[in-house]
Amino acid sequence: MENHAAIQVQQLVKRYGALTAVDDISFEVKRGEVFGLLGPNGAGKTTTVECIEGLRAPDGGTIHVLGMDARRELKLVKERIGIQLQTTGLYPKLAVREVIDLFASFYARRLPTDAVIEMTGLQERVHAPTKDLSGGQKQRLSVALALVNDPDLIFLDEPTTGLDPQARRNLWDVIRELQARDKTILLTTHYMEEAEQLCDRIAVMDHGKIIALETPDALVRQNFQEQAIEFESLQPPSHETMQNIAGVTRAQIQDTQITVFSTDVPATMAGLLALSQQNILHFDNLVVRRATLEDVFLKLTGRRIRE
Repeated sequence: MENHAAIQVQQLVKRYGALTAVDDISFEVKRGEVFGLLGPNGAGKTTTVECIEGLRAPDGGTIHVLGMDARRELKLVKERIGIQLQTTGLYPKLAVREVIDLFASFYARRLPTDAVIEMTGLQERVHAPTKDLSGGQKQRLSVALALVNDPDLIFLDEPTTGLDPQARRNLWDVIRELQARDKTILLTTHYMEEAEQLCDRIAVMDHGKIIALETPDALVRQNFQEQAIEFESLQPPSHETMQNIAGVTRAQIQDTQITVFSTDVPATMAGLLALSQQNILHFDNLVVRRATLEDVFLKLTGRRIRE
């Protein structure tokens, strides 16, 4: 086992009857990195994570976590990992401090409760019953409970789902602080901006396979040399019409939202204006931007991640 790997997955397979949810995948998470696992619903990412965490038994392959066999040494693994789930039972009548103390009591190694509270920004709600917490505060407490044993490896499953933009960015700061303390983080998220901002590398899963694995910038560069022109049209023209505009390499039409990828933006803009003058195309809210991870995901899977 190489020392730099926090997670090493080899030929992992998990089946549910006739369905192969995870289909012979291999990947490695380096120590100290934030690693994103992305995929549309049903891609197999949750099953993959649950196998690594020891919550599900795989049907094939091997998993090593922090140098230990994740199946044979599961008790030792659990002492050194922290898991934040999308839904966590938070004992509604217990105060924040009491819940953190309770979870900390399950471990031989633990952080001081005050340190966990400060790290996750819960100082002002420390005596509040968990039933009185806002959605963002509950998410922070869920992350706090994943940190009580000072884990070396932390699993964050959609940690910012349902949060307002400010609460989401506050939680990003927590994740960056954890990485600065040499923690390794495996993150699943439905927010492409979040993945671009936080992840050192990203694996994209679809239909039980890993179909791409690279840094966010490299994923964009490998899939798009073009710029994106994005606009809205209540009556979009045909896909063929958009593809035939000068400079356009790809066109995506989803309801009233149109995105074309162009190697020659001035020529493409001239083509769009010509269609407008011919009353073939009417558009609003036009913007020109670089391709993003969202574009990559749509190209690779044929779906937007939140579909």
